[in-house]
Amino acid sequence: MKFTELKNFLSEGGSGVFLLSGDDAYFLTRAEAMIKKAYLQLPELNFASFDGESLKGQSVQKLTDALSAFPFMAEKRIVRVSEFYPSDGDYEKYLKPFIDNFPDTAILIIVNTQAKKGAVDLKRKKGITFVDCGRADEEEVTRWIYLTLKRAGIAAEAEACINIARYCLCNMSRVAIETQKIIIYKGGAGTLTAKEADELVFKDADYRVYEMTNAVAAKNFSRFYEIADELTGKGMDSMSVMNSLLSYLRNLVTIASSNKSDGELAKLLGMKEYGVKRSREQVKNLGADRARTLCGAIYGAISSVKRGEMTQDSAYRLVCSQIFFAV
Repeated sequence: MKFTELKNFLSEGGSGVFLLSGDDAYFLTRAEAMIKKAYLQLPELNFASFDGESLKGQSVQKLTDALSAFPFMAEKRIVRVSEFYPSDGDYEKYLKPFIDNFPDTAILIIVNTQAKKGAVDLKRKKGITFVDCGRADEEEVTRWIYLTLKRAGIAAEAEACINIARYCLCNMSRVAIETQKIIIYKGGAGTLTAKEADELVFKDADYRVYEMTNAVAAKNFSRFYEIADELTGKGMDSMSVMNSLLSYLRNLVTIASSNKSDGELAKLLGMKEYGVKRSREQVKNLGADRARTLCGAIYGAISSVKRGEMTQDSAYRLVCSQIFFAV
């Protein structure tokens, strides 16, 4: 199930074994908190936690023993295990028999942030409720922002919600912080406009580089400099701006020239699938050939600085002139 479905599942009495798996820290933390809120009483007596790395072979029985313990003055005992990737053999020998007869008095929360080669695929196993805590797409994040603001008494323009999601690169931890900031600012009332969202929400540096590249594609010189000035005003020097732009453009070139899926490219480039999708759209506007030429120009300028042939500022001015007047 999706993270957004967990609340209803718990309200209907859902319990047992939960696998919280994904790379979004906000969803992982919130999902665990929701399960605990629904069932945990006297945590000092009815909660235990394990590191999955220490549970291999016979030691898996430490986990099942903890789950078998009867709760003290409560209906449930909760056991949490993090980064737990048992082998097929360990699962079949120690876990499957226990899960097939899972005690009504226990809840197991497995929190995994990755997939491990050679480990059993827990999300496909009977008796385990899989909660997808992976990075949400733009539509899901936008809907979350809209509904959260609505519950707080704030109406929001669709454009404002979309922009918040994009400014935060759909990172729910960032989205949650920025949304709470807006709720406080608006005092739980009124309407949030796109202009207010633009003024209130801090834009990630990666998003600013994305905007810079859009300005390059549109040949909007003033917009490019406006964003570059903002980045340098927040601690990035001209060399850092050039390096960030070069790294970003290299990814665009790789994405444009590859037949791999968004998921495969995300792993290869250390990006999120959402970012790969946005980059595909962007490189169509910029042009793959122009992106390659820009990479060469920026790389050449950076190399000149490293060889001592140019100062950082001179190289930066050269890059800007090449971007808009020579390339």
